[in-house]
Amino acid sequence: MSTPVQETSIGEQLKALIRLQHIDSKIDQVTKLRGDLPDEIRDLEDEKEGLITRIEKLKAERGEDEAMRRRSEYDVKEAEELIKKYEEQQLQVRNNREYDALTKEIEAQKQRIVDANLRVEELTLRAPEHDVNMEIAQQRLVVLDEILSGKQAELNEVLDDTKHEQAELESRRNDAETSVDPRYLRAYKRLRNRLRDGRAVVPLERGAAAGFAVPPQRQLEIRQRNRIVACEHTGRIIVDQELFEETVREIPS
Repeated sequence: MSTPVQETSIGEQLKALIRLQHIDSKIDQVTKLRGDLPDEIRDLEDEKEGLITRIEKLKAERGEDEAMRRRSEYDVKEAEELIKKYEEQQLQVRNNREYDALTKEIEAQKQRIVDANLRVEELTLRAPEHDVNMEIAQQRLVVLDEILSGKQAELNEVLDDTKHEQAELESRRNDAETSVDPRYLRAYKRLRNRLRDGRAVVPLERGAAAGFAVPPQRQLEIRQRNRIVACEHTGRIIVDQELFEETVREIPS
């Protein structure tokens, strides 16, 4: 007496899995209507974030260069004043040792002027290139904002067109889940996440399932509908084709 109960239980589980898969496939179709828009928007947002970071970095570098240029110009003026001071002191020295020490100080300040002028020249030459890079980044940011706005509008339109259908399907999906044994539901969800096409439950068609041949003995087990049979290649749950089609026909449109 126990065998028919087990068969009925497994048979109902197979039908419940088919129903769940059918609804999930419909949800997948609705999701595909969005196309690559979500990924494109994410990529554009990442690029925008990178550009904003680059612009901030360029601004900081520009500020640092300007501060360095002012310091260098100040160094030149300070060094010139010190040279004048040391030259005046040389006229008042009492021995060669003091004179030589002042001469070294004068030479050091002259080198300071040379170094400072080189820095000013380098920063002056770098400024136009820096400004060009800033302009390019800012222009790209404007273009990105326009593209992002258009892509987001496209996505919002698709979402508006499909939100009612998706909400209804999600509700039906939640109901369908309650009919699936938790063990099988966990396996089903793992397969859904792992498989690229999301088809965790597939029918046996002409001796094959999802493109993989099924041995005759396994085909017989599948047609008996009293076992959960998984594909040895992909792990997909294989069901009898007639049961699959019959169950799908019973699902409200």
